[in-house]
Amino acid sequence: MRAVREGQHVVVLGGGPGGYEAALVARRLGARVTVVEKQGLGGAAVLTDVVPSKTLIATAEWLTIAERAPDLGIRSGAGPAQVDLSAVNTRVLALAAAQSADIRARLEREGVEIVTGAGRLESKSRVVVSHDGRDVALDEADTVLVATGATPRTLPTAVPDGERILTWTQLYQLDALPERLIVVGSGVTGAEFAGAYRALGSEVVLVSSRDRVLPGEDEDAAELLEGVFRSRGMEVMSRSRAASAERTADGVAVTLADGRVVEGSHVLIAVGAVPSTSGLGLEEVGVALTPSGHVVVDKVSRTTVRGVYAAGDCTGVLPLASVAAQQGRIAMAHALGDAVEPLRLGTVAANIFTAPEIATVGYSEKQLQEQGLRYVTTTLPLARNPRAKMLGMRDGFVKLFAHPQGTVRGGVVVAPRASELIFPITLAVANRLTVHDVASAFTVYPSLSGSIGEGARVLHGQVRGQDG
Repeated sequence: MRAVREGQHVVVLGGGPGGYEAALVARRLGARVTVVEKQGLGGAAVLTDVVPSKTLIATAEWLTIAERAPDLGIRSGAGPAQVDLSAVNTRVLALAAAQSADIRARLEREGVEIVTGAGRLESKSRVVVSHDGRDVALDEADTVLVATGATPRTLPTAVPDGERILTWTQLYQLDALPERLIVVGSGVTGAEFAGAYRALGSEVVLVSSRDRVLPGEDEDAAELLEGVFRSRGMEVMSRSRAASAERTADGVAVTLADGRVVEGSHVLIAVGAVPSTSGLGLEEVGVALTPSGHVVVDKVSRTTVRGVYAAGDCTGVLPLASVAAQQGRIAMAHALGDAVEPLRLGTVAANIFTAPEIATVGYSEKQLQEQGLRYVTTTLPLARNPRAKMLGMRDGFVKLFAHPQGTVRGGVVVAPRASELIFPITLAVANRLTVHDVASAFTVYPSLSGSIGEGARVLHGQVRGQDG
């Protein structure tokens, strides 16, 4: 690790994962660091997005697990579990606040200066912070990192009111479970919340403008999940585009593009996010933005202005907290002269927190086909795994992709806690291991990860067959 020039000043706009991870790296490299954050340390990821949503989903997961109890010989005469949504949301927000406080305490221990307010660039080295009607200019910055994140996209014909028409940041203000929740949007956010609220006990209608839920994900995984949703009583309306949403006397009415009207008690608008880049002075100082408003960056997080970097959802590279954090760390290593490795999106592991979860890493099958890359593949149903049988798990699979010469190119895991199971495949992809390497490694018997080893052994046989 290389020490930087004494007194070098780094200003970070945004205290989310991209911002606070960058601040920690910059401090360890010896820079003086100022973080400007208007909402709270951790940003939207901690306060209104990742931490709250995954905490809510974890609560719903317990109810999903309980559904399997009769199959395991467990009987209860007390009836189905009841959800106190007010108590659930109180816990959700308390955990988010605690995580935010932990991040603040850590930054303060490391000597990071924290300034409350909204920052904007007046030049590439001059940042002005607005708070409580006052503007304060910070000391000249040698490096600026923009990590301001994104906010939920809304529709002009479905304006959120925080009561019946909601974005995902407003769900935690509800004190009672929605009787009938209409979810508009079948991407990751829509699918996660639709599945969670169905498990919690709400009637759920999922409105999807595409042929299936999760249109950008592995086709087999998406079809399996949609089947699970339907089997649990969710109404999935495919090829149905929402045109508007309005309040009624006791709920909401969502009008579809073909004129049909869907009625419910609440509607969640989950149609993507927009970057929080307006009003920051970026274009005025020469920072290029895409037509969608995202900051243009290269693989070491540089913008088009020397000394100005960007990380996280405001860049549109990949909307994951882990990617934001890595972008921030890379930016500081590059800016402050430390060893740096450009961002490698091909090794990013991602997870969708539905039940079952869907985790992916490396090449998808669609990418392999579209790029004309040679590959072999195998899919092992979770129901064949002995550990899964013991736990009453039926829905899911492990799918691996490899080059015909054996190098692991990617994988998909659909299972409870797939987010944990994807890690060995991630290691294989990141380190260019072969299916022989994976197949020859020990797995515990019985274990869910045993299916990964078994899948590698199947592919090893295919590779040997092609060699012959």
